Amino acid sequence: MSTDAAPTWPAEFAARYRAAGWWRGETFGEMLRQRTADHPDRVAIVDPVAGSRWTYADLDRRADRLAAGFLARGITKGDRVVVQLPNIAEFFEVIFALFRIGALPVFALPAHRESEITYFCEFTEAVAYVIAAEHGGYDYRVLASKTLAQVGTVRHVFVAQGDSGEFEALSEVAEEPVGHGGPRPDDLAFLQLSGGSTGVPKLIPRTHDDYIYSLWGSNDICAVGERSVYLCVLPAAHNFPLSSPGSLGTLYAGGRVVLCPQPSPEVAFPLIEREGVTITGLVPPLALLWTEAAPSTVHDISSLDVLLVGGAKFSEEAARRVRPALGCTLQQVFGMAEGLVNYTRLDDPVEMIVTTQGRPISPDDEVLVVDDEDREVAPGETGHLLTRGPYTIRGYWNAPEHNARSFTEDGFYRTGDIVRTTATGHIVVEGRAKDQINRGGEKIAAEEVENHILAHPAVHDANVVAEPDPYLGERVCAYVILRSGAGPLKAVAVKRFVRERGLAAYKVPDRVEFVDAFPQTGVGKVSKKDLRNAAARTTSSSPSH
Repeated sequence: MSTDAAPTWPAEFAARYRAAGWWRGETFGEMLRQRTADHPDRVAIVDPVAGSRWTYADLDRRADRLAAGFLARGITKGDRVVVQLPNIAEFFEVIFALFRIGALPVFALPAHRESEITYFCEFTEAVAYVIAAEHGGYDYRVLASKTLAQVGTVRHVFVAQGDSGEFEALSEVAEEPVGHGGPRPDDLAFLQLSGGSTGVPKLIPRTHDDYIYSLWGSNDICAVGERSVYLCVLPAAHNFPLSSPGSLGTLYAGGRVVLCPQPSPEVAFPLIEREGVTITGLVPPLALLWTEAAPSTVHDISSLDVLLVGGAKFSEEAARRVRPALGCTLQQVFGMAEGLVNYTRLDDPVEMIVTTQGRPISPDDEVLVVDDEDREVAPGETGHLLTRGPYTIRGYWNAPEHNARSFTEDGFYRTGDIVRTTATGHIVVEGRAKDQINRGGEKIAAEEVENHILAHPAVHDANVVAEPDPYLGERVCAYVILRSGAGPLKAVAVKRFVRERGLAAYKVPDRVEFVDAFPQTGVGKVSKKDLRNAAARTTSSSPSH
């Protein structure tokens, strides 16, 4: 794969990170092999819905056999495979099989639909697509049929769970392991999705070296070890539950990963009690829900030592409720799938934990806070966050135009976050500079939603902005101008239209407002700032929304 497709670290930086010991020369396949050699009979994965309790030896053997089956079907090193699975054990079987042969999982989320999946498959020239038959009342086999009809590169659809229908059941793919060449530590391991602020998500190339460092670096900070039991509550392919320290961090430490099929307290609390869960990660809306439910639960959740909250800013008021309600230590997490991850430390003073979003994992994480002209501001002053380091990418996959905007010439990533730093080096997030909506931890590009609305024959123009929401943090608000003479159009019809175009449900506008014109800036551009202010005023004046 060319360096143009996946920009990488300059040689002097790579040498520095190896010399410092951040990059240990490990691959994910070797990591699992080593943990299996160390403790083959220890439980690695618990899938309560399927009733599965896989040991490290089970997971290792399954990955080997599935890798052999993939190879026999012509899937080889460097091939891209879109993986769209819920929180089931097979998610780990699939990704470790792909890691073993050096094929690249492209991590899709269960909520993604036709618009996103066809794009991922087309853009990456994916050769295979892995799904569950059904999940959450949705039939992914129908989606797979549509994808096959539209994307010529996809040769295989594998169904990991349920009736495979016209496709191949994953359980029938496995074959006797064969010898084969694997990836190098500096090879790409997978492609993740960026929340992004323009169009469909950009793809984030992560190597074995850099991502594995983020795992053990997180483990050190979060005190994750072989006795840790991590509850994977959020969708398993999300960067946060994958690596902060997440399921992969837990497996790196030799601990146990318990998969939670639903994030509600009614489902999660019994699992915490039964499995002795010690650590988990939530987005702020779920953390609020858990803190409200905990005082009245009949379940013993006292094994929970650490609750990580990230994905969106956690308000100070909500943060203060965690220990009294759940009896555990809060760790705030602020990071991005592109790299930089910050944590409050377990021994930080309470005031620091509830009022900041932590400090970086690595001594080699470089953090700059700059003004609009890229001039560094004084500590304590607010500005744009730029960063580079041993696990922050140097460019998106196959996206030179995006890279020119998103990275400085000397390799700093423009995060789009507005922050300030404290005297201790902790980061306080003040907002977003990019035109992006953070709906309960799900990042939504306004432009993507706008493009779908604009496809409606009655729509002249559309602008999508965030509006405040006490539960989700932000909701999706669409301002729409209708075509002259188009006749009346109801908000529900706009929502139905974009949903039927295959847009993920969490991206469908929560509110649609019809207007005659958009506010403009002095140079004639649409003022999204004014639209956001209008949405905020409407929200605050509404008794209920």
